[in-house]
Amino acid sequence: MKRYEQFAEEIAALIRKRVLAPGERIPSVRQASRRYGISPSTVFQAYYRLERQGLIIARARSGYFVREQALRLPGEPSVAAQRLDPAEVAVSELAFSVLDSLRDTETVPFGSAFPGPELFPLARLAGSMTRGLRELPATAIVADMTEGHADLRRQILLRYGLNGLSLAPEELVITNGAMEALSLGLQCVTRPGDLVAIEAPAFYASLQLLERFGLRAIEIPVHPRDGIDLEVLEDRLARYPIRACWLMSHLQNPLGASLDDAAKRRLYALLKRHQVPLLEDDAYAELYFGTRPPRPVKWLDDAGLVMHCGSFSKCLAPGYRVGWMAAGRFASAVSRLRLMTTIAPSIPAQVAIADYLRRGSYDRHLRQLRHTLQSQQSAMLAAADRYFPTGTRITRPGGGYFLWCEFPERVDSLELFRQALKEGVSLAPGPIFSATQGFRHCARLSYGHPWTARSERAMETLGRLLASF
Repeated sequence: MKRYEQFAEEIAALIRKRVLAPGERIPSVRQASRRYGISPSTVFQAYYRLERQGLIIARARSGYFVREQALRLPGEPSVAAQRLDPAEVAVSELAFSVLDSLRDTETVPFGSAFPGPELFPLARLAGSMTRGLRELPATAIVADMTEGHADLRRQILLRYGLNGLSLAPEELVITNGAMEALSLGLQCVTRPGDLVAIEAPAFYASLQLLERFGLRAIEIPVHPRDGIDLEVLEDRLARYPIRACWLMSHLQNPLGASLDDAAKRRLYALLKRHQVPLLEDDAYAELYFGTRPPRPVKWLDDAGLVMHCGSFSKCLAPGYRVGWMAAGRFASAVSRLRLMTTIAPSIPAQVAIADYLRRGSYDRHLRQLRHTLQSQQSAMLAAADRYFPTGTRITRPGGGYFLWCEFPERVDSLELFRQALKEGVSLAPGPIFSATQGFRHCARLSYGHPWTARSERAMETLGRLLASF
């Protein structure tokens, strides 16, 4: 074990033995560094690991504390073995059935892919749009169409810079959300019939795009805490002519897994050796619960192989559909393909977000959003502990707004989905996250909407339905 892993296990053992009790403050980074004779960096890595394990929680300007339900949390899901052979993809009908279930506003939206609109500053964004359009020169409406709104581009480049990544402006392509960016990148580096390495389980929209473009999937298992299995990926890259790799290095959907910096370096070295482009889907980058923002694989990219895709949809402005790609060596091809399809994202939406970012409210909003999501995660985990059957295993992500539940194998999550929907509760069944429709006894639940008595009753309903299998 590495030193930070050893130190993390030492703290975890103190928590399990109740030497450090739920709610108790643990040593600060400075105190731990002095007491244990290790560097502050090692302490940070250990605490970040404990956060991802659901054992501790960071509180702004207060330090780290043992989570109240740290000793009662169910175990984490296992890593499922995946088939070696390439797979044809056919999940769209399943995915659309889940999406259709969310149209009824009376349904508890545990299957939703977006947080609740109540969590976003929509009124302030509307004010920013009005103000920004009033100040926008008439010529910019057309002039900004191809490159994107100039001020928005500056704000995005600034955020990259503040996170330690100096990005060449010509790399940046503004898109209609992250999904368009990912779609364009995929089209630029593949042809029908090509193989694409994806995660298992994977975000269902990535599977839908592979299906749409006639691509075949090579599934790579994902550890619920540590991310994609790099040994399996290395084996697949050696065995097959993989043309692209699509993954989330941070807060992976649906598991919430994150690669640490060492794993990111190893991943990039693998892709660079095989000259395989990476589509890095980083839509949840701003929703981390820790004290330090994660750096993407793009941070290591010295060969232009990484197409880093982000969006404001999950953290600020759902429905505005403004995203981007730092496209590396593929920037020109991606930009031209976008011009041949959608031409440009909405200029008013870009203007609104640029004005909002320029006025300095974004980071304050993000701090509040992270705090809210962290509280809602704790509420859902506690409810799962109360109502779900023995043997249920649940992820404890260090951010985002999804929990991945692995139920006892007797449970059929597609049948659970149908029964729950009849009782006014939606969820996302495991098979929609797999090219081979695996994970049949698993489901993704969203804690992205405000937690209410209705949410609690919905968890109790799911527990009752689960007990019937």
